[in-house]
Amino acid sequence: MHNRLWLKRIIFSFTLLCISCSIKAQEYVFAGSYNWDKDKPGIYVFKLDTVTGTLKHISTVDSVLNPGYLTVSANGKYVYACTEAHTAGMGSVSSYVFDKVTGKLTFVNKQSSNGENPVYVTTDRSNHWLINANYTEGSVSVYHLLADGSIAPASQIIAFDGSSINKERQDAAHIHAAVLSPLEDHVFLPDLGSDVIRHYKFNNQSARPLTEAQPSSLPTMPGSGPRHFTFHPDGKYCYCIEELAGYVSAYRYMDGSFTCIQRVASHKHNAAKEHSSADIHVSPDGRFLYASNRGDENNIAIYKIEEKTGLVKLIGHQSTTGDHPRIFALSPSGKYLIVANQISGDIVVFRRNIKTGMLSKTGKEKVEGASCIHIVYY
Repeated sequence: MHNRLWLKRIIFSFTLLCISCSIKAQEYVFAGSYNWDKDKPGIYVFKLDTVTGTLKHISTVDSVLNPGYLTVSANGKYVYACTEAHTAGMGSVSSYVFDKVTGKLTFVNKQSSNGENPVYVTTDRSNHWLINANYTEGSVSVYHLLADGSIAPASQIIAFDGSSINKERQDAAHIHAAVLSPLEDHVFLPDLGSDVIRHYKFNNQSARPLTEAQPSSLPTMPGSGPRHFTFHPDGKYCYCIEELAGYVSAYRYMDGSFTCIQRVASHKHNAAKEHSSADIHVSPDGRFLYASNRGDENNIAIYKIEEKTGLVKLIGHQSTTGDHPRIFALSPSGKYLIVANQISGDIVVFRRNIKTGMLSKTGKEKVEGASCIHIVYY
């Protein structure tokens, strides 16, 4: 009798283990695309196989135009996208609820982006606010998020004036990102058109959460075109990719203040004089920095980060095996980097060597007009 009970317990425990394995945590990959037509898929959902580094297509979203950038709420329940991007006289931000069991997205609602060509959207950890950057209009719009994930009409719209020395690309202000500080008490807005990083205080308890900080902006090198911006996991350093110059600027950060400590090329020495750098991220372990270069290079620049100083050293480049790597993302585990090649129309998975920072290709999926990538661990 004792042996029989013991055997039943073993079988029961094994059954529970099998069930838990079947519903184990997984990493979902969300990809946006410049589809130019609502009859074509606009958002794709994949599962990342964290053993093989390959993707499995799960679902798509139709009836959405040009989702140029997307993000996922801190609680993982909602996906927010910049929609109707690169469409004259249009522009919106859209909300979707995500079912992690089926892997499907369901449209909730959308609001006007209050500016043409929305290119970047972020949410705070309280899931109360959404901040959108409009490139063409050179403005930022802020929205309250309701309990069901829907987006309320804009609470704030702030437009900027400015220009710089590149008359073709810097004739006006062009906000290219909206990045919250680690404590979410500040927001930083890289302005490609004006060669500054604009600075606002952020208060998620206020009906109008953005107030201009002092100083209100940080100047960058003339003609550099600051595009995207990211913080080190320790919150002490931050890094900006300069689209027009093809350089990375490193800063020491404290309580809303920056001190530039380094500026280093992201391109190869024999690269063309015209550059088109795009995205930048720090690995979750804080040891490596990655930046994407488009144009003739189409690669990921890889840097080693000095732990004590935050300074970076360029240690290599990895071809993205495609054309125009607009956006890339690192998996929460840090094991993988996935890049969206817009012109070649594909997303490519690379395994990241945790010790060396180097990348090796493991998978590739077709996504026409691939515009952005976001990876979430559920």
